[in-house]
Amino acid sequence: MTFISYAQNFEDVRLWRALQHFGNGFYIDVGANDPIHDSVTKAFYDRGWQGINVEPMQNYYDALRHHRPRDTTLQCIASDQPGELTFYGIPGTGLSTADPVVAQERKNLGMDVQSLTVNARTLTSICEEHAGERPIHFLKIDVEGHEETVLRGMDFSRFRPWIILIETPWERDHTWEHLVIDAGYTNVLFDGLNSFFLANEHISLKPAFDLPPCNLDNFQLCKGHNLAHPVNPALETALQRAEQAEAELHAMQNSRAWRAVQKLRNVLRRA
Repeated sequence: MTFISYAQNFEDVRLWRALQHFGNGFYIDVGANDPIHDSVTKAFYDRGWQGINVEPMQNYYDALRHHRPRDTTLQCIASDQPGELTFYGIPGTGLSTADPVVAQERKNLGMDVQSLTVNARTLTSICEEHAGERPIHFLKIDVEGHEETVLRGMDFSRFRPWIILIETPWERDHTWEHLVIDAGYTNVLFDGLNSFFLANEHISLKPAFDLPPCNLDNFQLCKGHNLAHPVNPALETALQRAEQAEAELHAMQNSRAWRAVQKLRNVLRRA
């Protein structure tokens, strides 16, 4: 079965290469954003996996609830303390943040930054309530400058994601990496956008990260992916109409009226 990649930088392809032999897997997505576009977890959900989505923005929270009924979706942010925090939303983007410095930088660039009050929970409390004793196959964190605070709220001695991927700036000038390393993880890859860490007890998965995604991974980019060749708008409209017509024809063929007509035709042919 061809793997359809939705993630913006082949993150799901790399993860699938490492984890495809584990059925009914479990993930945690902190800063889940859209359930389809640029989603690291969409391909896994389509293969029967489930997990926890942490997303404070109302529109993305609603979309996740709609498209991911098997998942647990929480409208909050992950932090080092429970309570309420100011969150800086940038509608229609994946650039919202809980970091006031990052928010100001984006406001200076002319972005529509809106201050919101949101609930905050620690990752430990989220895992206690919703993960239980099951293995956490991967933890993805994309929080636009809020990474250290998220990590300080996770008890890695109790909950051990096999793989952690954290969106990191190209400069990689972050100060939080020691929190992951000291918790018993090894940095195995920086792909230009994310840092990947393996739990030391699962270091045997490292060969899956030694090579970039390639033809042998048997994957395709999803329709409309930013890295895919742009589709001619007229052709795209024609394809959508053809798909709709095919669906309508299939529904009509399955209707009682259609079956009755077919039976009548067969009778007339025999007469």
